[in-house]
Amino acid sequence: MRTLARAGALSAVASVALFVAPAAHATPPGDNGTVKIHDATTDEELRHNEPHVCSFYLDAFGFDGGQQVDWRIESWAPTAGVKGETVKSGELALDTEGHGRSDDMTLPDGHYKLFWTFEGEKGSAKHKVFWTDCEESAEPGEPGKPGQSGTPSPDTSATPTAIPSSGTEASAAPSPQGGGSGPGGDLAETGNGAPVALLSGIAATLVAAGGYLLHRRRSA
Repeated sequence: MRTLARAGALSAVASVALFVAPAAHATPPGDNGTVKIHDATTDEELRHNEPHVCSFYLDAFGFDGGQQVDWRIESWAPTAGVKGETVKSGELALDTEGHGRSDDMTLPDGHYKLFWTFEGEKGSAKHKVFWTDCEESAEPGEPGKPGQSGTPSPDTSATPTAIPSSGTEASAAPSPQGGGSGPGGDLAETGNGAPVALLSGIAATLVAAGGYLLHRRRSA
């Protein structure tokens, strides 16, 4: 009987230890949430952090419902003029699911650190370091920027008509007179057409006259 009683007592102690152990290691209420830096264009339901932004907001997840949050952003090395100087701060009331987001904001290009403190906090504040970089690239189409889509094309409307090469001029120029056969020789033939016809007529007349005289001579 005593052995059974001892075994029962040990079982009871072990059961209590199993229930108490998780509670002893559980994160205190309010400290199990997280805060992220989000680009202004990022969906607030996404839980990834973006440490390089221009316009941005603070996005909180998993805190206790209805918690009140105080936050501040300090300038940070290596770009801080005065390290630890508060450059922005504000308050935020989380919804019933422990979620909330700040308004969009901007800061001069540089390195910063967010400190996130809240009601019921156990331990140090939540924090995030991040960079802002809003340096704008050259506007598309800016003159003198090769490769930009808006660079004006060279004006071809005023380009002079190409002057024909010397070879083209030579082929178009008329051949000198008396140049033989081909298109260039037509002009020479036209100039000599009348004398040739006249000579042909005279020759025909002489042949006819000779024939006539020969006929009369034979008849005599």
